[in-house]
Amino acid sequence: MMPDDELDRTDRLILMHLQRDGRISNQDLAQRVALSPSPCLRRVKRLEEQGYIRRYVALADPEKLGLGLLAYIFVRLDKSHRTEHGAMSAFASDVQNWPEVVQCYAMSGDMDYLLRVQVRDLAAFSRFAMDTLMRHPAVVDIRSSFALQSIKETTELPT
Repeated sequence: MMPDDELDRTDRLILMHLQRDGRISNQDLAQRVALSPSPCLRRVKRLEEQGYIRRYVALADPEKLGLGLLAYIFVRLDKSHRTEHGAMSAFASDVQNWPEVVQCYAMSGDMDYLLRVQVRDLAAFSRFAMDTLMRHPAVVDIRSSFALQSIKETTELPT
């Protein structure tokens, strides 16, 4: 992977435009970054190959899908819990199978993980927390907070 200083202004513009609209045509992208289409496409391919562009996705609207409750859950594990690979590995593996969890981060501090959970409503959250999360053998404590209002939501990274 290239260090940041190897990305020139045009590469950064390409990334900015693709983050805003991953379906932009190469012709339109080239025009916006002041390149002809062929060199623009070569740059995009290079950014993909070098891992600057990981993938292209469609961002679904949780409200339209009936998933109106967004919760953040801090999770603390019992590190003495015995598994073949340890409590942290077992939890990290198990969380991959929980569709309610849309993001999971290992954390520093007194809690081990932070989960971003998107569910239909409070009843669905309660079922997930009580029937899945708290029943996990390594989980000893959870703390949850609910998003009341979205102030800023973006997938765009600063370029």
